[in-house]
Amino acid sequence: MVNKGHKLSVRRQCVLLTLARSNLYYQPKGESAENLKFMRIIDKQFLETPWYGSRQMARHMKQNNHQCGRHRVRRLMRLMRLVPIYQERKTSKKHP
Repeated sequence: MVNKGHKLSVRRQCVLLTLARSNLYYQPKGESAENLKFMRIIDKQFLETPWYGSRQMARHMKQNNHQCGRHRVRRLMRLMRLVPIYQERKTSKKHP
């Protein structure tokens, strides 16, 4: 929508459109090759064990000699929208 050849300056066009000028110059980089490799490993393991959360997945990665921390695994799992299956708490149920 912003045209550099327009008679209005780029700054003025951005003000009129309520855009930050930094948005014009931003180029998304995407994920690194290492992160893509980790995402493939996480996805493969998650299909086998859908109850693994970020802690267990990070432990699995370390056992297979992949240098990947829990927070990185958590971020990648969130990016891939992987949510583990877990048992619901039964704190309000009466004992039989």
